Amino acid sequence: MLMRTDPFRELDRITDQLLRPGTWSRPSAMPMDAYREGDEYVVAFDLPGVSPDAIDIDVERNMLTVKAERRPAVNADNVQMELSERPLGVFSRQIVLADALDTERIDADYDAGVLTLRIPIAERAKPRKIAIGGDSRRKQIKG
Repeated sequence: MLMRTDPFRELDRITDQLLRPGTWSRPSAMPMDAYREGDEYVVAFDLPGVSPDAIDIDVERNMLTVKAERRPAVNADNVQMELSERPLGVFSRQIVLADALDTERIDADYDAGVLTLRIPIAERAKPRKIAIGGDSRRKQIKG
């Protein structure tokens, strides 16, 4: 049995659930980190307790959408819930990706409650050398 020491904590939790429930029409936000690592752009989302089959990743043009649903744990008939503070419902995040990213080759990995997307930098956006033409009088840049 759990002992509650803060009488207002339960009121705060109930108010939070009523005012900000995550539904497919109005999902809650999920925390994320985004950074560049070499020739990849990495985006990591915190999704603890979410089953991999409850995660939906879509890319349309340059809009990346991640939706996930944390469903209630299946309880046996003889289980009586004493305390439920972990948020349930739908979480969503949309990111506008730069044209410099190759959205055709996104790699997704889910481990220890973290969804990690690795998006390669497009070849056309990588730095490259520009050769100068052979005629020394005419120095034309080719790209």
